[in-house]
Amino acid sequence: MAVLVIISIAIFSCSDQKEEYHLNVPGWFPKPEIPDDNQLTKEKINLGKRLFFDSRLSSDFSKSCASCHLPQHAFSDTVAFSSGVHERAGERNSPSLVNVAYKPHFFKDGGIESLEFQALAPIDHPNEMDISSTTIVQRLRKDSLYQLSFGDVFSTGVTMRGITHALAAYQRTLIFGNSKYDRAIFEKKVSLSDLETRGLDLFKSDSLNCSKCHSGVFFTDYSFQNNGLKAHYADSGRAKVTSNPDDAGKFVVPSLRNVEVTAPYMYDGSIKSLSQVIDHYASGGSDHRNKSELITGFSLSKNDKEALIAFLKTLTDKEFQQDPNQ
Repeated sequence: MAVLVIISIAIFSCSDQKEEYHLNVPGWFPKPEIPDDNQLTKEKINLGKRLFFDSRLSSDFSKSCASCHLPQHAFSDTVAFSSGVHERAGERNSPSLVNVAYKPHFFKDGGIESLEFQALAPIDHPNEMDISSTTIVQRLRKDSLYQLSFGDVFSTGVTMRGITHALAAYQRTLIFGNSKYDRAIFEKKVSLSDLETRGLDLFKSDSLNCSKCHSGVFFTDYSFQNNGLKAHYADSGRAKVTSNPDDAGKFVVPSLRNVEVTAPYMYDGSIKSLSQVIDHYASGGSDHRNKSELITGFSLSKNDKEALIAFLKTLTDKEFQQDPNQ
């Protein structure tokens, strides 16, 4: 079990004290920032967890948040584009929600900067949940257990604000840092194999440039980069938010934690395996005027490629694979 720093977070009302929630954070992770208006309690997190797995949040009762964010795959999906209501195809690959508490912005274009507001986008999107806030609230108000839970947590009936805040609270608990890499580098409890160590050295080398963007404890600097995936982008990425043509084809650098179980890769899920991801970067990518200067191509032997993949697999944390409903 990982060495943990226990962060105690409590919330008080005028009449009573809610049960405090102890957020388990690995000692080598920073302390996550919790909004003043959405402090964590066990009751709120349990409510958010129930909402996360509730298909009543979609218009045809077929999809929940968990439908596209599968716990056993680090809360990501296994297809290029997740299907929404009526099996409508999504527009981008579903990202992992592991360690989402630390993200400074959300969606691959960074269009939303608050986890509390993030849920509103898929709820309203016609290819995802395709449902109005009014309809969701009306549905949940018919559930006496939800009415009691919202009264206990927020001292109100069911509201959309309460729904989004509870969902955000639950997602902030999805903190995982107990991979083989963590146990070897930070806890010194195990050792990386010679092959994995070789892969780590390659990952950090100037010849590959991997760690220039996939940096820090989360293996991302959260910047927006054009990695040369395409010569022409139908999805303009960050430019959709900024309207700046210099941002065309730029998407947020994803965390590499749990990358072994979050295939397919890239914003459009167009690359199926880690081997193919490496091949893409080795090729130098397609020619696009906004392509990052770090994407220059490289040569890698079969053994070195095997080593790099072996290292990337050490970033998998098995704990998220446990059924979160148990």
